[in-house]
Amino acid sequence: MAVRAADTEARTSGDPAGNGAAPGDHPGRFLQLGTAFCGAKILLGALELGLFPLLRKAALTEPEIREQLGLHPRGTRDWLNALVGFGVLEYDGQRYHNAAGTSRYLIKGQPGYVGGFLERADRMLYPAWGRFTDALRTGEPQSTDEEGEPYDTMITDADQLREFLGMMDAMNGQLGPQLAETFDWSAYGSVVDVGGARGNLIAPVAKAFPHLDAGVFDLPHVEPFFHEHMATLGLDGRVHFTAGSFFTDPLPRADVIVIGHVLHDWSPEQREALVAKAYEAVNEGGVLLVYDPMLDEEQPNLINLVISLDMLLTTRGGAEYAPGEARSWFEKAGFTVVDQRPLGFSDTLIVGRKDG
Repeated sequence: MAVRAADTEARTSGDPAGNGAAPGDHPGRFLQLGTAFCGAKILLGALELGLFPLLRKAALTEPEIREQLGLHPRGTRDWLNALVGFGVLEYDGQRYHNAAGTSRYLIKGQPGYVGGFLERADRMLYPAWGRFTDALRTGEPQSTDEEGEPYDTMITDADQLREFLGMMDAMNGQLGPQLAETFDWSAYGSVVDVGGARGNLIAPVAKAFPHLDAGVFDLPHVEPFFHEHMATLGLDGRVHFTAGSFFTDPLPRADVIVIGHVLHDWSPEQREALVAKAYEAVNEGGVLLVYDPMLDEEQPNLINLVISLDMLLTTRGGAEYAPGEARSWFEKAGFTVVDQRPLGFSDTLIVGRKDG
């Protein structure tokens, strides 16, 4: 089972910009790989300190940045130059400013913002990865020291939940417009996004197809954040929210049910049960859409393998899975699989139809 060579070379070199990676047959490659966390903290530190919003206002010199962020002169210039080397900042010989992609993806409020994911990764995933070998030995999550499911602990804390939902927004914000464009919604009248958080995935679908009765099904704790977000997007009252747990409550009926970035949080038995539950809720002639960063059986994407290890560190039974496994859950439930295609940067979308 071969990992894609391009992913290996670009993603394990310790070079976030994808440039200047040491060749495979060179000790520098292993030094870069073993210290890749340094580059991660250089970027995550910039997010924590608010560097990118500061430079959005104006290009600044190193002393100006130090003064405004309250930094010590010893490390600031090297830090800024490292961000230039990674392609995150640009430098004109006097002043630093954001690179184009930085302004697009790392400034809160921009449509492509992914900082919510990175901020939570810094607080939750980074410490958990420090206990990675404990996870390998025990099979237990490392993102919480408390008993019970880490997610159950998180949803009762409003600040943690807002942070988590921002993380989900970052992921779904990239996929929602693509799903609106690539799937034929004209034949259906209703859609429910199961585990849809603040509705960031379904919002562009609802905007593009005003005939759809669109909704989100998620835990009661999420509802206030959902309405807040829909109001910001101008969709409050247009997209509705149904509160419940998908393991204990019936799913709302709809022509289309979407389950995205959900199945990989749970064990194979729970995934199969959830797909079967979706079959009961999909109207005859309707479809189930499932997407996750699935693992290709022949050439698994290295990025998706890392995401699967994230699941090891943060869930009780989650992991990425192969499309063939998902297809078997669909077929066992009664769906006819009618499509399988890439979605976004690393996801796979599977579509199953419920025949009348």
